[in-house]
Amino acid sequence: MNMPPPGPPRFGTPASAPRRSAPYPLPPQNQQMMPPQNRQLPASMSHKRRRLADKIIAPEIRELIPEADAYMDLLSFEQKLDATLSRKKLDIQEALKRPMKIKRKLRIYVSHSFIPGKEPEKDGDEGTVPMWELRVEGRLIDDTNNPSSTNGTSASTPASATQPPMNRNFPKRKFSSFFKSLVIELDKEIYGPDNHLVEWHRTPTTNETDGFQVKRPGDRDVKCTILLLLDYQPMKFKLHPRLAKVLGLAMETRPKIIEALWQYIKTHKLQDQIERDHINCDSFLEQVFGVKRMKFMEIPQRLQALLQTPDPLVLNHIIKYNGSGEKDTACYDIEVEMEDPIKQQMNTFLGNHASMPDISVLDKKVCKNKCLPYRIWFSHYHNY
Repeated sequence: MNMPPPGPPRFGTPASAPRRSAPYPLPPQNQQMMPPQNRQLPASMSHKRRRLADKIIAPEIRELIPEADAYMDLLSFEQKLDATLSRKKLDIQEALKRPMKIKRKLRIYVSHSFIPGKEPEKDGDEGTVPMWELRVEGRLIDDTNNPSSTNGTSASTPASATQPPMNRNFPKRKFSSFFKSLVIELDKEIYGPDNHLVEWHRTPTTNETDGFQVKRPGDRDVKCTILLLLDYQPMKFKLHPRLAKVLGLAMETRPKIIEALWQYIKTHKLQDQIERDHINCDSFLEQVFGVKRMKFMEIPQRLQALLQTPDPLVLNHIIKYNGSGEKDTACYDIEVEMEDPIKQQMNTFLGNHASMPDISVLDKKVCKNKCLPYRIWFSHYHNY
């Protein structure tokens, strides 16, 4: 059998092989690919590197100028300082994303006094009926060792949790700024169903005040109930009793509740091993949510029915009649949360770090006068 002489390889497609269609042409922007070595750095980074290179003094010049070594040490210290400030700036930015709250003690003063009535002195004059005045005021207490009045109640809190550090300047706040609403419920048998409630609710246009005052006619003891709803920022919710027992939380913000629930899921390994976006509820979560299995995306919606508005603070007070007109006061201590003043200092630090005109001007002067060492070098050279 005669074999054909060897020749150049043929690039035809065999008949038995499936014919492949030609690939689609790439779009023009994808045809031109930049090699890795030609990729440019960001403008800010390249500018910093160029500015650093402009500050460095050449080794041959440093041998002639003894002071150049001190300058290079200062330049190295500046690099370390810039790295430390940048790292601290990132830490502060992360800290500012989270709410920074501290607990303070707010002392509420509930006082009342009676104003006696006056009979008309002569015909035609109008007399006045006896009245009582109820005032609800409050102020922040710094000294936790100061005992509260025996007429009120005091929150049992460790001194370290309520006593503010001495180096923090807290802004002054009005008494009403701590509450979302205040309701004073008087004796319905005395003032009737239409005049026994005094309500105050916060609105976007509310003017803050240092206290609340109520006046009513009367010359006998009156029972009243004061309901105070704290204004939590960010808003807090009261958990359903079953959910509160599982997570160990009675009242918390929504992000904290979801975080605690996720920790419970991880601790008890309830995440499905195959479908990672599903949760296999144990007996406790099944009692809470009413399902054996649910998706992660369903958690916020299912939590909505289990979160309630926090209960108001209830103060029971008796307006006791006294003919002398003296003022009687009862004190009640509660815990409130305030914005940590250090947060304002962090914002100030970031603002000052972002705009540093003096340092920038000096940097430009150093880079502009980079040829000064070379002039000194030439002067030394000509002296030789």
